[in-house]
Amino acid sequence: MSAHTVLDHVDQYLRLGQEYGCSDVHLATAYPPAWRRNGLLQPIWEDHAPLTSEETDKLAQSFLGHKEWARLKEKGDVDFAYDNGEGRFRASVVRQRLGLDMVFRIISTQIRTIEEIGLPLDHILPLTRYHNGLVLVTGSVGSGKSTTLAALIDFINKDREDHILTLEDPIEYVFDSASCHVNQREVHSHTDSFAKALRGALREDPDVIMVGEMRDLETIQLALTAAETGHLVLGTLHTGNAPRTLDRILDVFPTDQRDQIRIMVSESLRGILSQQLVPKADGSGRALALELLVNTPAVANCIREGKTFMLPGVMQTGKNVGMITMDESLRKLYIQGVITRDECLFRAEDKIQMRAFFQS
Repeated sequence: MSAHTVLDHVDQYLRLGQEYGCSDVHLATAYPPAWRRNGLLQPIWEDHAPLTSEETDKLAQSFLGHKEWARLKEKGDVDFAYDNGEGRFRASVVRQRLGLDMVFRIISTQIRTIEEIGLPLDHILPLTRYHNGLVLVTGSVGSGKSTTLAALIDFINKDREDHILTLEDPIEYVFDSASCHVNQREVHSHTDSFAKALRGALREDPDVIMVGEMRDLETIQLALTAAETGHLVLGTLHTGNAPRTLDRILDVFPTDQRDQIRIMVSESLRGILSQQLVPKADGSGRALALELLVNTPAVANCIREGKTFMLPGVMQTGKNVGMITMDESLRKLYIQGVITRDECLFRAEDKIQMRAFFQS
């Protein structure tokens, strides 16, 4: 194929992305077709001309349904799960200054198990067996939160005999009911917002609720209430580590409510998994760096007193329950030769300490 031929349909680009093991495909005005492989964004063909606004318009029309096209025209952006029969994708189309930008996250239909991802089984399983409380999976965009969450839900689905309700935007992994009854609801398709879906959820008698994203005061408040009233709530936040996650939850509340919320969180939190995917030294893919905070009396005390800055110290003394800080996880990967020194330092929370570790 000539490097200047623009393919007729979005699906042709997506097929290439799937074939070459990419996480995302980008089709953007004034930029050549690109993909993200092993965390790096690169053009699919080195000498491909940038796409024109007419070409991206035509590509958008090749896959958008009437409803999505209308939403794009009205709102300027549309975000939904796209299924073309060969795979599922999280599609995002936005109108920008030069034309349309399309990004597709390739969703692996194969749900990976807790062991396959490399999560510490002994310490993660207890978190899935609680009958109430809050378990958070955090990390930046593209750090594998959805994959981890899907593995946890998949495990619960086989391990317990309960009602699982997922609230997602959009639905990514599809779960078939195993020994649990699973209901999946998509924001915009089946309900207007996470908050509205959560309010409805409490009337549907679920045992486990998965909240795709806890991004505003109302959603966080409802999730905390659900966790307190006998539901196990699994949620995600875009934060880099456990202390920042807790600060983020508290910061959305008005100041006069914070003392009460700190008590609520200290009682209902079960654990926080923070993760990032780090490029491997040999270029063969990415390795999972994982921070795990488990709520112990010492952790609850820090949260109640608003001393989240003391958590890294508490985590270092909680190794017996599986606690590990992000920096310890990065050090381990570096010692095993999985990641480079540069990556290890670049991603470290405490750069001074990490430099001292390299010099010792």
